[in-house]
Amino acid sequence: MGRRVTLSPVRHVIALDVGGTGMKAALVGADGALLHQARLATGRDRGPDAVVASVLDFAAELRAHGERHFGEPAAAAGVAVPGIVDSDRGIAVYAANLGWRDVPLRALLAERLGGVPVALGHDVRTGGLAEGRVGAGRGTDRYFFVALGTGIAGAIGVEGRVEAGAHGFAGEIGHIVVRPGGIPCPCGQHGCLERFASAAAVSQAWAEASGDPGADAADCAKAVDSGDPRAAAVWQHAVDALADGLVTALTLLDPRTLIIGGGLAEAGATLFTPLRTAVQRRVTFQKVPAIVPATLGDTAGCRGAGLMAWDLLTPTDPPEVTP
Repeated sequence: MGRRVTLSPVRHVIALDVGGTGMKAALVGADGALLHQARLATGRDRGPDAVVASVLDFAAELRAHGERHFGEPAAAAGVAVPGIVDSDRGIAVYAANLGWRDVPLRALLAERLGGVPVALGHDVRTGGLAEGRVGAGRGTDRYFFVALGTGIAGAIGVEGRVEAGAHGFAGEIGHIVVRPGGIPCPCGQHGCLERFASAAAVSQAWAEASGDPGADAADCAKAVDSGDPRAAAVWQHAVDALADGLVTALTLLDPRTLIIGGGLAEAGATLFTPLRTAVQRRVTFQKVPAIVPATLGDTAGCRGAGLMAWDLLTPTDPPEVTP
């Protein structure tokens, strides 16, 4: 008879990225390797309590999978969530697309996972952590990550960490006013950057300009490439607003690298070529950083959650990870 081979336990953490419609998850090894990946619908149509239950159940399933396949339960967990997050207290303060208000998610997860340490972070800042440490900003001491999605948010990276600010709101570039007295924003201001340069804003502007209510930002980018002057006008309007916001950010932060991600960044050179030109034209004394596309795509939040979890275990010396 052959000898039975006993595999050594593999230390790992749970990483969860909770979105408005779905959750991405992974079990992450100490070297950053994704040992197991899974996705699950958030279940928001069943109400906010059901979403919380789904998150807890999913985390428990991941813990059980780790025990079965890697010989031990996860040593920690990290979770990224949208909206307003109080990372110090571990509370999801407000997430409109999940119906959450003041959900003590860190405590709930820690209890469900047998008392392991849990890190809770804002989805964009968590994604920015991953882009800075193992993605487009790898090796950069100071960077600013901007996600151009339904809204616009950012993450300030310094020496491999993301600065959340005194109250957890650092990096909210989408609410810099770039057009005073302009379009009302749900935040209460008028003329915020995200009302002009987010993927949602470009989609709305192009739907109106083209007369096609189903048109979106990706369609606008294609029309720009084909030489449509209406699309070019819509696109340039967004690029100019974005450049105004970015120059304000780089004036304050002086980053070495500016990383642009999110749906609008998928336009590639159609976005980056005019954007670099527009930023260059606006600076005076400021140093223009390298303006580069994000590289991790929709895995950034999950990878960042894993990094946060490992940082709980090795807070002064985060592990070297592979991209």
